[in-house]
Amino acid sequence: MGIAFVLLLVVSVSPTHAQSNGDGSIYSRYGLGPLSSFSSSQSQALGGGGYALRSLNYNPTANPALWSDQVFTRLSAGATYQRISATEEGKPSSRLSSGNIEAFQLSFPLYKRKLGVGLTFQPYSQHNYRLRSSSTLEEGTIDPEPFTKNFRGKGGLYTFRGGLGYRINETVSVGASADVLFGIVETERTTSFDDNPSLRTVSISDATRLVGVSGTVGSHLSFADVLRPDDALSVGAALALPASLSGTRVLTRDENRDLVPDTLGAMDGEVTLPWRSRLGVSYQPNSRWIFTVDGLYEPWSTFGSTFGQSGSFQTSFPIGRTPQGEDAIAGEELLTDRWRLSVGAEVVPGTDNPLSGFFANTAYRLGAYTEHLYVRPDAATSLQTYAVTAGFSFPTSLSGTRIDLNLEAGTRGTTTGSFVRDNFYGVSLHVNFGERWFRERKLR
Repeated sequence: MGIAFVLLLVVSVSPTHAQSNGDGSIYSRYGLGPLSSFSSSQSQALGGGGYALRSLNYNPTANPALWSDQVFTRLSAGATYQRISATEEGKPSSRLSSGNIEAFQLSFPLYKRKLGVGLTFQPYSQHNYRLRSSSTLEEGTIDPEPFTKNFRGKGGLYTFRGGLGYRINETVSVGASADVLFGIVETERTTSFDDNPSLRTVSISDATRLVGVSGTVGSHLSFADVLRPDDALSVGAALALPASLSGTRVLTRDENRDLVPDTLGAMDGEVTLPWRSRLGVSYQPNSRWIFTVDGLYEPWSTFGSTFGQSGSFQTSFPIGRTPQGEDAIAGEELLTDRWRLSVGAEVVPGTDNPLSGFFANTAYRLGAYTEHLYVRPDAATSLQTYAVTAGFSFPTSLSGTRIDLNLEAGTRGTTTGSFVRDNFYGVSLHVNFGERWFRERKLR
């Protein structure tokens, strides 16, 4: 079976090789970096929600109650590429690009449309940035010495989730999953004197390895013939529990990059992540159209860390970093509550006629979202993201298999107050395989 080969390829991928490549937003320097909102390739094109969206072609991860509607054994894999134009007032724009996996998902029914299993591996956060600042060292020197500081971050956290969805009756479904979070978040600061080779280039880095367990519970309500005959209204909700991650931070020093880095110290600590709530509504007036409205909330003001005020991420009362790399005022909160709102619509013109042709059976999707970022680099200014999404889901000759192409464009942040505005666009490709594995054989 074709899906079996792809499954072997997926499970052989090491998290070490799943790190994002390239440079991302400057705002990934704060907290744990931008947080993933991916649930399925369908919901991604609908603004990133879909918490109440039932589908036989996808295995959404945001609400485990939706895993109850399984008919096929389904494997989904996807990757994304994003391009960012970062603009700061009075300075030229910077062009940044990065690529990353979006998710590997596997689901299958234990009892068709009654009890289903869901497994997924996907990023939780991304920590990838690169900054550069130049200055001059004058104190204690005969001649001023120009030097350059380079700041770099890489890594992030990942989630492996596994659970069950169970349909109690035609109206109510419930689900639950166990979520393992793990990863390495690393920052590096390099000081170099390009005009004076006799002065050594010094690099200080810290790497924090974290691991912990959380859980997610979800529910789903389905109603038929609400506003008109043959329509469907769904309401879905999910709650991800708080997580306590334990880990170790190692601080190293490297001179001239031709020596083995010296370990300056190591410390153990814990990081406390907040709970995450999701609520969504999906309405299908007929078999061709779907409309979604979704919301998400996370109280990141309750984030805590025993690693102190330095390193890859900050506590609720940190010494933060400005986009220029200088220390902010200590004792002020740099993290705030995160919320996200999204809307979306999908149409499949040929749903009522499977023989109507390729383009008529292609799903066309459009969505939009706004997100209140959970970081405040100056401890006062709130930052917002506004974006539009679109997507195409192409049918294939294989029953139950679709190929999705999704697009996204938006803006993040502001240029006021020495901040940076990110204008970004991205494209992602997903392959959704579906096969019947567990068929009941009837005696003749």
